[in-house]
Amino acid sequence: MRKIIAGAALAVLATACSANTAGTATSASGGTVVPGKGSTAVGFIFVGPKDDYGYNQAAYQGSQEVAKAFPNLKVITAENVPEDDNAARVMNSMIAKGAKIVFATSYGHLDAALKVAAEHPDVVVVQQGNLITGSAPPNAGTFFGTVYEPVYLAGIAAGRATKTGKLGYVYAFPISQTIDNIDAFELGARSVNPSVKTYAVNTSSWCDPAKQAEAAANLLKQGVDVITQHQDCTATVIKATEAAGAMTVGYHADASSIAPKGWLTGSQWNWGPLYSDIVRTALGGTFTGSKYNGNFRVGYKTGDNPFVQSPYGPLVDDKTRRLIEAAKDTLKNGSPFAGPVRDQEGKVRIPDGTTPDYETIEKIDYFVEGVVGSLPKS
Repeated sequence: MRKIIAGAALAVLATACSANTAGTATSASGGTVVPGKGSTAVGFIFVGPKDDYGYNQAAYQGSQEVAKAFPNLKVITAENVPEDDNAARVMNSMIAKGAKIVFATSYGHLDAALKVAAEHPDVVVVQQGNLITGSAPPNAGTFFGTVYEPVYLAGIAAGRATKTGKLGYVYAFPISQTIDNIDAFELGARSVNPSVKTYAVNTSSWCDPAKQAEAAANLLKQGVDVITQHQDCTATVIKATEAAGAMTVGYHADASSIAPKGWLTGSQWNWGPLYSDIVRTALGGTFTGSKYNGNFRVGYKTGDNPFVQSPYGPLVDDKTRRLIEAAKDTLKNGSPFAGPVRDQEGKVRIPDGTTPDYETIEKIDYFVEGVVGSLPKS
């Protein structure tokens, strides 16, 4: 896992090409290139397997929606691509096969994505979930949904359903999205159950079934009766929770089929429309200077959040559904982090009357009041 921007890659790209207002770039040899224009293929790299009941499965499904929307394009996919130089190697192999549009779908793929963008000014390289610091190269960008919004709503379902007042959260790394999600989950739960607490457990891995099983077991031993997670592969935690007779809130994909009794709701990706629009923009030669040529974020306020609420399970009653719908309407003009928001020590971090913007929320580096557990030190 790396959160650092590839500064060297940005420097190389700055000398290789410079953006202009027409959406083109000038190569080092003096010729004009239009990133993404004329692509015969689209590449997608995934950090895990395409059938993980989670993050990578959702991204793979999005790639198949692109295949349906653009039947004349070849869609090239690669699973289990590490967050290191191997990612650049795989992306380069896709470019060699005609891909002038490449999606790097894991948070830690950013360095490799920027390196590839620097080496190929005519290729659009977009990365999912991380943030480019400073100006984006003319052929690169990041994108994501406001993940914490549907997680907040799922927290309402968990807060209403718990009998013990103890919720569990199994997460991988203390990056912005996971911290936002854990905080939003607790804030949603506390909005309907002020005494509820969320016990956060770190695995230091996007997908390690053994660590996930251990984390779930430890939470269940503490009396937690609703468990959710921020892991790429989600089946292990969900199956363990279901087997123990506890309740589940899903993440990344609809996994209700493996928790028929304990499934409450969850959050899942609907990447197809966004992926397709990025491809359409690149093929049209208008990527540079577009909304995708930077850090693109959407949510309930914009009405096109690709991260949506999962179906309800049988344990969610009508009153809970009404509360969630009312909260969702509020989020269209508000935020789960509308002040006052206090951290674990009771210090006010977001004052009363303040509604933070997306950028501020993605910089939250603390657990809110009601979360039990410490953030790992970097």
